[in-house]
Amino acid sequence: MHFTDKKSFPNIGDGFWWAVQTITTVGYGDIVPTSTAGRLVASVVMLVGIGFLTVITASITSTFIETIRRRLEGNTTAVLTTKLDQIGARLDAIEANLTEIGNRR
Repeated sequence: MHFTDKKSFPNIGDGFWWAVQTITTVGYGDIVPTSTAGRLVASVVMLVGIGFLTVITASITSTFIETIRRRLEGNTTAVLTTKLDQIGARLDAIEANLTEIGNRR
């Protein structure tokens, strides 16, 4: 920003300060670009900052959701496996009883 608007940003530190304010959406307004080139750079910085924060937020949210999905899926699978094992054992017992009844006749 210093290179596009030296009047409003007399040193590079002021340019960095403005960029940090803009990207973090704090925007104190103590330093603002006044030249056309400075405003163009400001627009790009704002759009990139918003896009960057959006991508970071989406990535973090996606990670949380995937972790929860895996936990829920793991618990569901374990419960279903246990139930199927119980059903299998009951069917084995029923088949054994039917075979025994058939052998008595």
